Amino acid sequence: MLTFSKLSKGFGQKTLFTDISMRILRGERIGLVGPNGAGKTTLFSIILGNTESDSGKVELDRGTVIGFLPQESAPAGDETVAELATAISPEFVTLYNTLREFSDPDTPEHIDAMQQFIELDGYTLEAKAKRILAGLAFRPEDFDKPAHTLSGGWIMRAHLARLLVMEPDLLMLDEPTNHLDLETLGWFQSQLKNYSGAILTISHDREFLNGICDGIVEIAHGQLHRYHGNYETYIVQKAEREAQHLAAYNNQQREIAHLEDFVRRFRAKASKASQAQARMKQLEKMERIAPPESASDTISFSFPQPQRSGQRVATFENIQQAYGEHIVYTDLSLLIEKQQRIVLVGPNGAGKSTLLKILAGNIPIQGGTRELGHNVSVGYFSQQRVDVLDVERTVIDEAMERVESGLNEQSVRGILGAFLFRGDDVFKKVKVLSGGEKSRLALVKLLLAPPNLLLLDEPTTHLDMPSIDALISALKRYTGTVVFVSHDVHFIRAIAEHTIQIQAGTTTNYAGDYDYYLRKSNASSEQSGLVAGIKNARPDFEKKTVNKPQAISAKERRRIDAEKRKVEAKGRRSLEKRVALLESDILELEQKQTEIIALLADPESYADKEKAKELQIQSARTSKRLQEKNYEWERLVSELTNNNR
Repeated sequence: MLTFSKLSKGFGQKTLFTDISMRILRGERIGLVGPNGAGKTTLFSIILGNTESDSGKVELDRGTVIGFLPQESAPAGDETVAELATAISPEFVTLYNTLREFSDPDTPEHIDAMQQFIELDGYTLEAKAKRILAGLAFRPEDFDKPAHTLSGGWIMRAHLARLLVMEPDLLMLDEPTNHLDLETLGWFQSQLKNYSGAILTISHDREFLNGICDGIVEIAHGQLHRYHGNYETYIVQKAEREAQHLAAYNNQQREIAHLEDFVRRFRAKASKASQAQARMKQLEKMERIAPPESASDTISFSFPQPQRSGQRVATFENIQQAYGEHIVYTDLSLLIEKQQRIVLVGPNGAGKSTLLKILAGNIPIQGGTRELGHNVSVGYFSQQRVDVLDVERTVIDEAMERVESGLNEQSVRGILGAFLFRGDDVFKKVKVLSGGEKSRLALVKLLLAPPNLLLLDEPTTHLDMPSIDALISALKRYTGTVVFVSHDVHFIRAIAEHTIQIQAGTTTNYAGDYDYYLRKSNASSEQSGLVAGIKNARPDFEKKTVNKPQAISAKERRRIDAEKRKVEAKGRRSLEKRVALLESDILELEQKQTEIIALLADPESYADKEKAKELQIQSARTSKRLQEKNYEWERLVSELTNNNR
């Protein structure tokens, strides 16, 4: 389906890769991995035809359709979220533009565009898009919002929905998990498992790669290596390959040394000259094995240990917080203690980042009290890196801004070097840095003034896997308190010892790691019958904050279960009634559509132009209502099925 051969690419004095080749077959799921700067995104750009290679070629089978999700900043204009999700071809984009421009349904342009929309099965496509948008945590009221009014992360989700609606032959995804919360990530991963096309994805999320990939391609040191299996299998295979390579290299080096020693000792002796000459020719013809790849481009560091804090690090009492009419917390109470390692989990919009900002003192609270404990110093790593970086400064100036006594510029440059800012890189302006470089620089700033309360908002975004592993290693040795938000399950499992779930303005404490939280929260959800509702729910901001679940007696549990069964039975009856009404409406609309189609097929209907025009308008409106009813029927039947399980 896709073949590239002998591709080479460099920028100035830096060579990204040389003579790399690969073939992707239909249905394969390939993860593209490698350190930041190895050329992964550049390779994507060459495949897409946006960047020219220095040599080599890219070939696609005839008719192959590619869908691409960039790492950041996908476009959004005046189209609605639903329109963006269904803009799978230039024809649909043109139709949506026409329908917006000629909004009057009686204009010829609107009628023609609507007729084309129906012929392209646009309403079926629209229903599919809405189901996918719901899976990506959009609410029904979001569907008709202008896409450009959304945040960057939600625009990326809308584009992701467009690709899933589009179902291209080859899906190319550059860090697709960056803008997804844990709940949505699980849904997205299940969609990709059932995806019929091929997938080529760049990702630093090993759990994601383990879940969807049947092959891993590593690009590093200018070369490309392909491995079968998921990421964990790749780690094992890579270690085996490197061990074999090292053994072969060492054996060849011993052979070379032996041959060179023979030539040096005997080339001047007449009796051995011919043998020495033969060994010289053998050395000349020998295909040299490249030395083992250097591991010098990985980060190695540890946090300087901070001053000790009091046992109580931070206390919240009755915190109230809102953004305009958007209420986040109404009565939040929370205690964070020394050396806790807390992960905040919950859907996007639940208030995880807001809680970190309140802890950091970055936003004023609107009610309640926030109190830091004795000798507590706070370090905040923002999800938006520019929040903590002055983009007009150079790298070295920005780092020196945080220097403590005893650290000179040479020491700072040493730490920057450990974070891959070497040579003239330290004189770059912050504004020209990549996302990964900004992340590394923000971490440097924390290192140079180590706090004893560390607040991390998505710290692994834009970091490559060696950098993530190095950060994990440093945090494991760190003696302060850590509160963080992350969608990287590997990072969460490695660091978190305590979990706080934020859901609908409510916090629930789990005195254990992420796996403990999953076990307990799944069991709780199954008991309460809330699995389907919680999975992609948006916050209900009127609920009170609760810190610890209250123990209840067996009698009270039986009473609650009985009440729950009554509510569920009532809910089922209501759903069944709504389904029956919808089926009746659908039958009526189908009958009406059949009659209209019969009239449109009759040549006599076109004798009267006004009558023909009215029939076309009726057909378009009936089709739209029919698609809407069918979509609602599918949603309710799915909900009814879940409730009956």
